Amino acid sequence: MDLHRQLLFVLLLQLVTALAWAEPRVSVDQSQINLTEFRIGYHIDPSRTLTFEEVRTLPFNETGNRTSLGTDARVAWYKLILDNTSDVDQQLFVHLPHAYHLRSVDIYEERDGALVRSELLDLDQIADTDVMYRGTVVYPFTLPAEQSTTLYLRSFSYSHQWFAVEILDEYASRHGLVSINTDIALMVGMLLALVFYNGLLYFATSKKENIFYSLYLISGLVWIALSYGLIASVFDVYGDTIFKLNMSLFTMPIFLLLFMMAIFETKSYYPTEHRFLQGLIALLSGTLIWGFFDISAALKPASSLAAMMMVVTLSVGVSLHRKGHPLVKYFLLGHSFFVLFNGIAVLFYKGLIPPSYLSSHGVGIGIVLEALTLAFVISHRIKLLEDIRASQEELKKQAATDPLTRLYNRRFFFAEANYLLELAKGADTPVSVMILDIDHFKRVNDDYGHGCGDQVLTKLAQTLKEQSRSEDLIARFGGEEFVILLPGADLLEASRCAERIRIAVQALKMTAGVNETVQITVSLGIAEFDMEQESVESALTRADQALYHAKNDGRNRIYHAEPAVITTADLLAEGKSG
Repeated sequence: MDLHRQLLFVLLLQLVTALAWAEPRVSVDQSQINLTEFRIGYHIDPSRTLTFEEVRTLPFNETGNRTSLGTDARVAWYKLILDNTSDVDQQLFVHLPHAYHLRSVDIYEERDGALVRSELLDLDQIADTDVMYRGTVVYPFTLPAEQSTTLYLRSFSYSHQWFAVEILDEYASRHGLVSINTDIALMVGMLLALVFYNGLLYFATSKKENIFYSLYLISGLVWIALSYGLIASVFDVYGDTIFKLNMSLFTMPIFLLLFMMAIFETKSYYPTEHRFLQGLIALLSGTLIWGFFDISAALKPASSLAAMMMVVTLSVGVSLHRKGHPLVKYFLLGHSFFVLFNGIAVLFYKGLIPPSYLSSHGVGIGIVLEALTLAFVISHRIKLLEDIRASQEELKKQAATDPLTRLYNRRFFFAEANYLLELAKGADTPVSVMILDIDHFKRVNDDYGHGCGDQVLTKLAQTLKEQSRSEDLIARFGGEEFVILLPGADLLEASRCAERIRIAVQALKMTAGVNETVQITVSLGIAEFDMEQESVESALTRADQALYHAKNDGRNRIYHAEPAVITTADLLAEGKSG
């Protein structure tokens, strides 16, 4: 009885084992055939030397028709058993949609234990075959009625072994070949638009981070277009030459790190973080140089380097955020997208997770999302710089103006007046200056208070602006004294302007209290520059002397200064002061 139980157990174990190792098969009937999800077998060839006769006798493991086997499976064989369960022959097409990234593809068609047909495709010599179309290998074959056919597919990749195979009828095959990668074209188009936008920003700002960001975008769009077949589909190019564009996988993080160093100014303000970024750039640059000699070998540790880059950049970002950098929170948001989606892609390329749209397109999605966020970072930085510049301009304006009247102050007047005088000398045009003073202003303060005095000063400043020309330079020198420089005005023109001001001020009426009205007048002194030898200080002195005469003659009037008389002593004194 025990012996019978043991025999039964052995038989059950053998049955379970047989079922467990049964090779996957695909049934094909008369209905429309569009097989895009099924199971196949695979065998990794680490020696890269196995022949068809050798590999057909070896065991195969089971996987899906879309799979990723990592970097240690550069040569892999795939076995697909097709059973025609119908009573008619089936005209079918094998599609290998990711063939554009391979070094070579071999297809062997076996029926009843004999090799019926084979197709050997070297992607450096696609002119020798007609089975390559827009990056997809299309192998047509006939599946006889009620028979089985076994296909062996040898895939020789440059670095990562990610593979897909589909079985289609003629209609599905044509439809699949004429369709375009709309999503990939959209990604590339968005990155191109950002490159153009950022180029305009560079010409406007001349910031080096714009250059690094543009180069990052270009590297990213090249890699996306290459890895997802857009270059192969559009330009119909493959093989070793086009594969070298995978160098963009190293230039992309290098330019991202340079962008971080530039926009966060790590060299000046964050030396520790700067050294970490420098070290990572050195490592990536070394791998890039290695890639010029052996791109396939250099790409093997690419996934590990990507993981290291993510850790370092995130750590630096968090460190800068803790130190209060205003932009880094936006960078961390975008970079988190990049890390998340690239992390999924790294797991896929290493063969650790099953293929899906998200895993196979993770790098492209991450690049685009981060690129959009970095564009916002750049734009926000420009806004911050503009706010700082506006604040600085406001500080300069405050330093150059009188806080009560909002007219220029004495210091700014002299700086600007000397500049305008030099321009007038070059253009051989006249310049005049006038000084005016409020008559009996102390009495206004004494009788009505300083609040009323401030109102008088403010109203007078407004009147001076209204009655002067747009090119005139108006300043408050202090107290109740004001100065106006009149470029392009001779003594006659200056006198007309002074008379307008005098009449307008005389007509002013201001309320000081209940039923109390304050009226003021001004006295003015005018001087025209001797353009050959007179300075601003000298002309102001003459205008001030004229003002003194106007006040002594009864106030509320205009007085012209005597022509300038410059002595040798004046010239010597001016030369010493200069």
